[in-house]
Amino acid sequence: MRFTESLREATKQSWELSLNHPFVQGIVDGDLPLDIFKNYIMQDIYYLKHYGKVHAFAAAHADDFHVSAKLAEKAKKTAEAELTVHKEHAKLLKITDEEMENFKPAPTAYAYTSHLYRASLSGSLAQIVAAMLPCYWLYADIGLTYKDAKPKEKIYQNWLNMYASNGFQESTQEMIDLLDELAEKASEAEKEKFKEQFIIAKEYELAFWEMSYTFETWLSKRDKVSV
Repeated sequence: MRFTESLREATKQSWELSLNHPFVQGIVDGDLPLDIFKNYIMQDIYYLKHYGKVHAFAAAHADDFHVSAKLAEKAKKTAEAELTVHKEHAKLLKITDEEMENFKPAPTAYAYTSHLYRASLSGSLAQIVAAMLPCYWLYADIGLTYKDAKPKEKIYQNWLNMYASNGFQESTQEMIDLLDELAEKASEAEKEKFKEQFIIAKEYELAFWEMSYTFETWLSKRDKVSV
C-alpha cells in the first residue's frame, strides 16, 4: 500500500462525510441556497490567499529544483485562481467591494489556514505537502464522483466542472505522487508526523463545509450566548 493510500484509509469516515455533506449535495442537486454558496466563496477567497502562500513556503523547502519550480508554479496558479474566483463569483453572487473589505474569516477558516502555516514552520517539505494535500484530493474526488451531475444552477455546474477537469486531476496526482516519493525516504516517526498533518487538514476540510453551511461565526458575535 502506498503511503497516501494509508492516509486515505485513515480518513475514510471523514471522506465519506465530506462527499455526502448537505453543502456538497446541495451543489450536486442544484438547490443549495445561493447565500450559503456566497458565504463559502468569501471564506474560500480568504483561504486561497493563504493557501497560495503555503505553496511558496513548500517551494522554498524543496531541495530538488524541479520540485521547487513545480510548487512555485502551483503557488502562481493558486493566486490566479483566487483572482478568477473573486472576479467571476463576486459578479454572479453580487459580492460588493465593501463586503470584501469588511470581511472577517469564520473560526474554522482562520484555524485551517493557521494549521497550514504551522506545517510550514515545521521545517519539513513533506509535512507541508501532507497538510496541503487534502484540499487538492477531496476537491478532485468530488469532481470525479459527481462529474455526471447536472445541477440547473450554472454556477454549481461550473464549480463541479472545474474540479473534474483533466488539469485539476493531473495537478492533484502530482501532489499525491510527491508525498509518496517523500515518504519513501522518511523514517516511521517522520511518516507519523506527515500523517498527523494530513488527518488534521482533512478534518478542517469537512469543517469548512459545515462552517459555510451553518454560517459559523465567532462566539461573541452570535445573537445568543449562554454563560
